[in-house]
Amino acid sequence: MEVNFKNVTKKYGNTIAVKDLNLKIESGALHFLLGPSGCGKTTTLRMLAGLEKVTSGAIFFDGKDVTNLPAADRGIGMVFQNYALWPHMSVRENVAYGLKLRNLSKSEIEGRINEALQITQLTPFASRAPGQLSGGQQQRVALARALAIRPNVLLLDEPLSNLDAKLRLEMRDNISRIHKQTGITTLYVTHDQKEALSMGTSISIMHGGNLIQTGTPRSLYREPATPFIAGFIGETNIIPGRLKSVESDHVIVATCLGEIKSNRFSKGLGIGKDVYVSIRPEAIQLELKHSGQSQNRFEVNLQHLTYLGESEQLQLVKGDLFLKANQFNAADHGLNDGDGVRIYLPETDTLVLPPDSNLGANT
Repeated sequence: MEVNFKNVTKKYGNTIAVKDLNLKIESGALHFLLGPSGCGKTTTLRMLAGLEKVTSGAIFFDGKDVTNLPAADRGIGMVFQNYALWPHMSVRENVAYGLKLRNLSKSEIEGRINEALQITQLTPFASRAPGQLSGGQQQRVALARALAIRPNVLLLDEPLSNLDAKLRLEMRDNISRIHKQTGITTLYVTHDQKEALSMGTSISIMHGGNLIQTGTPRSLYREPATPFIAGFIGETNIIPGRLKSVESDHVIVATCLGEIKSNRFSKGLGIGKDVYVSIRPEAIQLELKHSGQSQNRFEVNLQHLTYLGESEQLQLVKGDLFLKANQFNAADHGLNDGDGVRIYLPETDTLVLPPDSNLGANT
């Protein structure tokens, strides 16, 4: 089921919660809506479910306008943060609840229950009450209940937020496995970028009611359109500067570190304009031996080093600028807090971006 939002706006009085949203969710995708609290992602999900009325614009399922279709007629399965399980019912009875409302035959209901329990690996727990299950198992019951109705679209609203770190990792694997097995078009709302990066086939980032960028996890990490996205999708270092020159294959940016050359840059940047250089911590290289080259090589001070065995985290400083560098399989360099160190910023790993604009009220 392909889902399309076309120029969708949602207002509460004079407050715009979602503004002019144009978004396509491909059939069979595990599509993430990602953003900080209050960015409009849950409102978007609720409009898709039919739980909130659209102020203007339209929502389409496979080309059919469902904007004014009641929630019960949209074929939506939904999993909430708090599971919303009936505590006095067994796992099997919870899964059966939505099916019984659909006037299906007894054999059809039994078949769908067994299928949902098998997919979610809950068959051994079918007779237990929700109170006898772990948080992760309860979440799988809620998922089984949503799957049993064979929805056109599955909606997941911060489904892992109430789980501890270990269970969150386990449930990520479970949800990814179930999505691959069922192929149901799924919209997953979260503020956790690690969930989105590790699970999503595509991600849409929202801020202040605006959709900022949509892409694959890899493309968003490598080619964020704004400094906000660069910092929100994974960790990055943002270095302010001013554009000094533009060539066909590179730009030069004047910064407090010195001049930074980059082969990756947004189009339409103007010479003399303020820009930002983004570089991921893992891309910063230590130059322990002087190479004799100067381009993109800078002297900084090591403020603090954290040794983690397989990696090191270095906090670097020059004036008011702080940088973070992650070194994997680091050499035994003998550096200590307070030492001077030379770093190299590879031209292919720096990305020059324009200032953020039009991010809405949460900027």
